[in-house]
Amino acid sequence: MTTTPVRPRNDPAQYDDLVAEWWRPAGEFAALHWLAEARARLVPPPGRPGALLLDLACGGGLMAGRVPGYRHVGVDLSASAVAVAATRGIAVVRGDVAALPVADGVADVVLAGEIFEHVDELERTVAEIARVLRPGGILVCDTINATWWARFSLVTVGERLPGGPPRRCHDPGLFVPPERLRALCAAHGIALAVSGLRFSVPDFVAFLVFRRRKVRMLPTRSLAAVYQGVGRKAAR
Repeated sequence: MTTTPVRPRNDPAQYDDLVAEWWRPAGEFAALHWLAEARARLVPPPGRPGALLLDLACGGGLMAGRVPGYRHVGVDLSASAVAVAATRGIAVVRGDVAALPVADGVADVVLAGEIFEHVDELERTVAEIARVLRPGGILVCDTINATWWARFSLVTVGERLPGGPPRRCHDPGLFVPPERLRALCAAHGIALAVSGLRFSVPDFVAFLVFRRRKVRMLPTRSLAAVYQGVGRKAAR
């Protein structure tokens, strides 16, 4: 019997341990599929032929097929994750979101899904996003607020529930207040609007009881836990 090692919180090696889970129905990354669908709803149609969508920390490629019309390029630090993403039709590059191996001003859209709460260098990561975005380009993101409710619901309780984050996936000390994220984006020329996101309670109950695969993520006024953002880089 194979035992998954106990790693420090927010250890990137966890994604290598769980590589078989990326596309397993109702697996460890089930909630990431729900969030990917909600994220895709915020991506505008491509505004020009050959528009580039840069999918940061793309993992196993969960945005594949959800953003038609774009050249979809994924970046991830995990070699095992990019190998899985490549099998889903995404062009992949191995790299760090805080030092993107991408030229200036090439991306029409940057996706930063469930990234900001995992990085030690948040300001540098936002600066890199701004650097690779074209003038007028769009940032679509989602992350976790730095509140007691987020820590309780997503760590204390959430890590113990099916469909919740994998154990020790998050370090609550890295959770990001929306006002800080908006200020960092503004400092780099991106005007970011944020809104809350929650799962459908009936859908989640059905998932827990019957393992139905799809749980809708719904908009909410509350920013207390998960929130989304859409921002546009200033045009020159």
